Amino acid sequence: MGRSGSAIDAADISALGTLSPEARVVSSRARLLQRLRRERKAMAGLAIIAALAFIAIFGSWMAPYHPDADDFGLLEPPSLEHPMGTDSFGRDLLSRLLIGTRISFSVGFLAAAIALVVGGLLGLTAGYYGRWVDSLISRAVDLLWAFPVIILAVALVAIFGAGFRNVVIAIAVAYFDDFARIVRGETLSLRESDFTTAAKALGARDWEVMFRHIVPNLIAPLTVQLSFAVGLGILTESTLTFLGLGVNPATPTWGLTLNEGRDFIRQAWWISVFPGLAIVITVMALNLLGDGLRDALDVRGVSDGG
Repeated sequence: MGRSGSAIDAADISALGTLSPEARVVSSRARLLQRLRRERKAMAGLAIIAALAFIAIFGSWMAPYHPDADDFGLLEPPSLEHPMGTDSFGRDLLSRLLIGTRISFSVGFLAAAIALVVGGLLGLTAGYYGRWVDSLISRAVDLLWAFPVIILAVALVAIFGAGFRNVVIAIAVAYFDDFARIVRGETLSLRESDFTTAAKALGARDWEVMFRHIVPNLIAPLTVQLSFAVGLGILTESTLTFLGLGVNPATPTWGLTLNEGRDFIRQAWWISVFPGLAIVITVMALNLLGDGLRDALDVRGVSDGG
């Protein structure tokens, strides 16, 4: 792991000792931003994600045509009128990909957020209380860990049905064990630290110790894992949709467009290539952002899902 610029030298430590608590927080944030700016991977990934987020928000206004308009020529190659060509129904591919960005991002971010909350709470509870609570939660998490993610997601969608909500829940269930394991491991270490012991001695209740003293120290590893989880969520949603188990078939998602193009890969390569590139670029950007954050925050042992 690259650590250039991440260590605080003796002069910095000495300077911190002369600052007020508020000034120390500001100084620490300034150094963190400075380290983050030096991480080219993080900056490149952040720039791509920012551009894609802009498209996700304003894609419906940016689309040159309605995504379901089918009054164009069938399987037209990329041209000035249709920069990404048209599909087998005569629909403009660029417009469908722009609209699909919002769906793919929504699924990825919502699934990652749910996985973070559920997995984080379970890992926090297991790590803080230990004993039979830890054993019970850890065995349940290990059971989920034993199943390949895509198999688990496919099984859940097959049981509860396709659709936006069920896909988000299925992906969240498939990935929350990563957050639970990370939070549990960090909590096991933090619960024995001096500041948690002091908080207990001063009469702080368990929830106060967990959420006021332990959780703030988990922000760095959870932020890194969240960036990876969003990318994995987008990739999993595209896979489910490609298999016919994703969101509403009428919704123009990247995975659906990729699926529609597989039957025309020889005569209309653009139908599969452009949504495939969108998925690859998005996941790559999120992984670059996660790697850069991991280096800047000096977080060890966070899985990138690779």
